[in-house]
Amino acid sequence: MRVMKWSVIALAVAAGTSQMAVASEQSESKGFIEDSTLSLLARSMYYNRDARNGASRGAKDNGYSEEWGASARAIYESGFTQGTVGFGANAYAGALWQLDTGGGRRGLGMFPDGGKDLSIANAAVKARISSTTLTYGSQMPALPVLAYDDGRLLPETFEGTMITSKEIEGLELNAGRFTAQNTLNQSGRDSAGLKSIDVFGGSYAFTENLSAAYYHSDLENAYKRHYANVNAKFPLSEEQSFGLDFNIYKTDYEKSYIQTATTVTDDAGNVVTPGVRESRDNKIWSLAATYSLGAHSFILAHQRSSGSRGFDYGSGDGGGAIFLANSFLSDFNQEGERSWQASYELDFATYGIPGLSFKTAYIWADNIKTAESGNGKEHEFFNQVKYTVQSGPAKDLSFRLRGSVLRANSDVNDQYISDTNEVRFYVNYPLSVL
Repeated sequence: MRVMKWSVIALAVAAGTSQMAVASEQSESKGFIEDSTLSLLARSMYYNRDARNGASRGAKDNGYSEEWGASARAIYESGFTQGTVGFGANAYAGALWQLDTGGGRRGLGMFPDGGKDLSIANAAVKARISSTTLTYGSQMPALPVLAYDDGRLLPETFEGTMITSKEIEGLELNAGRFTAQNTLNQSGRDSAGLKSIDVFGGSYAFTENLSAAYYHSDLENAYKRHYANVNAKFPLSEEQSFGLDFNIYKTDYEKSYIQTATTVTDDAGNVVTPGVRESRDNKIWSLAATYSLGAHSFILAHQRSSGSRGFDYGSGDGGGAIFLANSFLSDFNQEGERSWQASYELDFATYGIPGLSFKTAYIWADNIKTAESGNGKEHEFFNQVKYTVQSGPAKDLSFRLRGSVLRANSDVNDQYISDTNEVRFYVNYPLSVL
């Protein structure tokens, strides 16, 4: 999740040549079966979203959505056969069940359209030389420019090829091409209709407290995107530290994508394309500063979007492909938007309750470009509490409750979002079988 430009990657390679691992990952392989892992996850999720001013964030007719469901997934990852070149395989299977919704309350993307339950299964093959692995088939990439979404009952998956290299200690390089994307609530191979996306880049940890990264992606008929990150942590004492995290995206959009994205249908059913400008770029960055004192963390962040349009993600690059500080219910990523965050985190382990944590945040924004003015405003109040069982038969069982209250002025409500109250409650029970 760290980035810079190719000059930094070159520096990382030069700096890391003396850190070449004595033994490669493949040389330490114990075998296809011996290194296998099988993990299970049972999840229940309740999701409530009330779009107070209409339907832009909610069910189609009344702006209110409420869904409750359960899912189970199994992920198998084999080891690699021994030898100079090792071979292996991965497999994923998942199923979800609707527990409660309907009555005009759909609209949150948890379940298939017109159906209640769903099952899915897919696989991938892999080969490894030294500490470089090539994987072909279904995958869940987690790169800043291509990241699967796991915010509902089942995760997104992508079909394609990825090469991951860790030949130098602290340096990870990635390159891949993907030609299909399956959404969170479908079982088809390419329910999202992805044409292709090419990605490459890498991250490097200079020290334990300093890392950087650079990634590039090319989404066919949509955009070319660059991402960079620098993350630094400064220990001040045994219980105090100060950290900085900088993220930036630079995106150049295709004209055809702009026209498709801005095409709408008027009340009479006619297709119209309002205000498409020749300029079609976006730059968005965020800088977060964190001061940690024992169990307490205090965060201040600023995020700014510039260019001729907002920052688009999720269609082709995954719903998790937004590595920015101010991404909550709103991503604060509209055209011209400037946002500020003040948040606080508390780890209750210091107070004798390990596994319990709390986060609260307030984010406010202005300067949003709208059809009516250049000063749209929005603000969000976010709270989250999470508890993970630490021992016993239910070890690793976790509960997470999050809620947001999002409000915006009339210009933003009319064009982008509606005033929204949202609640999500997750229960996760992971189990390692192998």
